[in-house]
Amino acid sequence: MAPWFEKKLGKENLRKESLRRIDNSHQSFFRKLSITQWLIILNVIVYLLVFLTITFGANEKRVFSLIALQPNNFFSGSIWTAFTSMFTHIWLPHLIFNMISLLFLGNFLERIIGRKKFLWFYIFSGLVASIFYAALSYFFGSSDLGARIFVSPESYAVGASGAIFGLAGLLSVLTPFMSVYLIAGPIIAIVVQSLIGMVIEQEAILAMINFVITVYIFFSIFSMFSHSSVMRNIAVPIRMHFWILPIAAIVPLFIVGLFVELPIGNTAHLGGLIAGIFYGFYLKNKYKKKTAMISKYFSR
Repeated sequence: MAPWFEKKLGKENLRKESLRRIDNSHQSFFRKLSITQWLIILNVIVYLLVFLTITFGANEKRVFSLIALQPNNFFSGSIWTAFTSMFTHIWLPHLIFNMISLLFLGNFLERIIGRKKFLWFYIFSGLVASIFYAALSYFFGSSDLGARIFVSPESYAVGASGAIFGLAGLLSVLTPFMSVYLIAGPIIAIVVQSLIGMVIEQEAILAMINFVITVYIFFSIFSMFSHSSVMRNIAVPIRMHFWILPIAAIVPLFIVGLFVELPIGNTAHLGGLIAGIFYGFYLKNKYKKKTAMISKYFSR
């Protein structure tokens, strides 16, 4: 064989081997990603697409009508918004708070029930949350009191929190006595923001207060990753058993919502929670020994 051909063949084989290794490394990387991580990536991509679409001149109301859940639109035929709204966020702190919650709850639950069950349950609980929210708002949200409790049927709802409450509901059944933390700081800040908005009318002052509260929410979320207990306390973490967590996160907001209109879809959270609890008892009934072992192990 001619030397030049041997040299060329060697280079060609080396190139093919390099490409094969790169391809395998890419496949290995994508296989290593959990369903939870894929869901987070999808939520971030949708957020960026919506942000850029509106930034570059698209009609905001038109965009919302296509992807956000509005009860009136839903019952007029826009049923796909029950699904698209699950992956849509408009406010960056809302996205960050939800994705951090999804990261911790999702990765934990995914290891317990497996990738396939986790994916289907996440979608199922999100859809239940959306439909539950839309139905209650559509039928009971037209009055002033109804709008505070169930949200006006003309309002738009977005976010992954309905599905995330489904995860919390399922874990509250499978691991009821596991100790977890409710990050109360951002929730309290949103309630305070709504109360201030009712009292103060000056736009300049409101803008300043809203800016300060937004900065606090950002800071409190990321303070939870600090090694300093003083820094973590800024987020007002409250330790409790898992079975208490969903109740503590929903009931106070429902009570406050009787007097103040909050930008929070409590009924969507409740719908997701109910889906999670029902699925949890289904798994406990079907896999008695396995779920008993899980509950016992995570109660230590």
